[in-house]
Amino acid sequence: MSTPTPTKPTSSEDIVGQKYDRCLPPKLHWHVPTSVQFALIPCEFFYGIKENFDVVKTDRLLQGQSAPSLVTCIVDLSKIVGVDIEPPKEDGSYTSLKNLNKGKEAEFTAPNGKRRRQEDIDLRSYDMASQAVATFLRGPGFPPLPHDGPPPNVRRRLDVPSTCDSGPTVSSSPSPPSDGTGSSSGANTGTASTAASSPAGEPLKASVPPLRASDPFAYLNKSGPVIAPPTQASYPALSTSRSWGAPNSNVYGNHPLPPGQLALAEPVHPHAYVTFGAGMRQKEIDTYTAQHKLEARYSNGAGELVPYHVPFSAHPVGSSIMILGGFGFLSRLRGLSIDNLVEVEMVLADGRIVIVNEEEHPDLWWAIRGAGPTLGIVTRYKAKAYPVPVVFAGNLLYRFHRATAPSLIKHFRDCVKGAPRELYANVLLTAGPAGKDSLVVVQMCYVGTREQGQEYLAALSSWDGERCLLNEVDEKSFLHQQDSVAQVLRGKAGRQWFIRSALITSLPDDLINETVINFADTPVGCTWLFELAGGAIIDYEDTCVPKTQREASFTIAALHQWEMDVDDDRCVDSAEEWIADTLKPVHQGGPFPSFLGRHEPPERVKACFGSNWDRLCEIKRLYDPTNVFRNSFWPLNAEGETVEAYTHEPPTP
Repeated sequence: MSTPTPTKPTSSEDIVGQKYDRCLPPKLHWHVPTSVQFALIPCEFFYGIKENFDVVKTDRLLQGQSAPSLVTCIVDLSKIVGVDIEPPKEDGSYTSLKNLNKGKEAEFTAPNGKRRRQEDIDLRSYDMASQAVATFLRGPGFPPLPHDGPPPNVRRRLDVPSTCDSGPTVSSSPSPPSDGTGSSSGANTGTASTAASSPAGEPLKASVPPLRASDPFAYLNKSGPVIAPPTQASYPALSTSRSWGAPNSNVYGNHPLPPGQLALAEPVHPHAYVTFGAGMRQKEIDTYTAQHKLEARYSNGAGELVPYHVPFSAHPVGSSIMILGGFGFLSRLRGLSIDNLVEVEMVLADGRIVIVNEEEHPDLWWAIRGAGPTLGIVTRYKAKAYPVPVVFAGNLLYRFHRATAPSLIKHFRDCVKGAPRELYANVLLTAGPAGKDSLVVVQMCYVGTREQGQEYLAALSSWDGERCLLNEVDEKSFLHQQDSVAQVLRGKAGRQWFIRSALITSLPDDLINETVINFADTPVGCTWLFELAGGAIIDYEDTCVPKTQREASFTIAALHQWEMDVDDDRCVDSAEEWIADTLKPVHQGGPFPSFLGRHEPPERVKACFGSNWDRLCEIKRLYDPTNVFRNSFWPLNAEGETVEAYTHEPPTP
């Protein structure tokens, strides 16, 4: 690749304005003068990974040529790591980003490279979501069940001779909620609700095996002592075809619970504002707000402060989820992440640094909430956060059987009809190695206490088509719950990923049946996800994500991961066929933009924005007429012609 020789600019404005098309391979750096705050380069590694940008203030060589003293630079957004939380002012307003430096300084400092790498490793640990799930997935395998389910020829497992009964049930005590520092907040001091009873009524005890982190599929190993995971039998089964009635008006809890729990809390502020830099990972922000709680009133006159959380997606994602969509555990109650953004600071294609909100650049404000990466680089965010003292949440784990899995998915579908906004729920199919057991996992998260959420658990857990291998639903901190999806996915560094998604209007029986048949042939590491949508998502119409997408009943995703040395076309083809073919009859436009994967067809990208596409194109031409930010999911060139994704996105490894 030839390297153009840049002309020497005479001012910082010239530095910002110069363009060096496709001239910087990753990991190479330009000299950056200390007087220049930001500058832009339209190069391959712009796409989606803003945290990888580097600002370097020493002379470096670029492909054998000495870099000039003043050239276009790359912004290291990973160094922009400030974070703060503030209650609303008396009139409900907030401190604008333009005045941020005049107020309280953020409490994060930019880590050095070694510390950052260690933080990355620490952030990839998700066992705090549930020690019971971690033990189940990484501990001894569960026993074969000779009496339950269909014959082996329709089960996704090898025939393993059974040498034991189902065994005693573990009495599991979920970890108490934490503020992220390792100390308990005391929000779960009673008897664990996952304990099953012996015929005499006494819980049976069993030792918990140590975790083995080396193999995420260790639960499939049939060697060693067999310990049956816990099931829950403390709630009566309810009809699955019921109407839930009016949503609960108090999501903070109003029932007496054991000492130390937050049932009597009434937050002083309906919401707060969180400011954070583009280099902040979502888990870091959640940890910060969990540690920096705000005031609450208690009916008994005393109690703890209450943690507030931004409606993010589940861990792990970066800050750019705030301008791409963002669907998570709070979305049905509070809307998408983009719906809770109130202001950003961003760099435009012409080098200007601007504050964008409802009043300033309103057309750009409409567009960046959903298509932000195609219009500029956001450096700082301000978003709403809401009080979440406790959630009643967790997993129900079942073996995947091709004959019975359709019944479980239909049961889930019928249970969540008419569910209140406080309830998030999903069901996912996750594949084990060829010939070994895969899992069906039902996840729920009720924003409230056990007393408020137990009827929904009772309905979901009343399915009796298979024995429940593990039920660890209990009260947790929201910080811990945010790790739950990543924990079940069992991802790890050094793998390839492929993502496809869709929004659908309904989940008919024939589609469920075909989905299960197709999933039975997917390779190891594939996960297919059905998430209940709706709720508060429908309330917002002032972003580029159209109303038609917001009215979808479910969001669907194929999340595939495999080792770098694996060459199996099914890793990609099975996801494409499921999303594009099987689900096509019930598609509701394209997916939420945050679910766009690598190398999406241009038609699917356009479908994300539906009837808003033409207006979005007009705003793109206004703010980025030369298509500087083409190395994103944007499917058009500077002339407005459709181009294939491989021409403007990095190749898949």
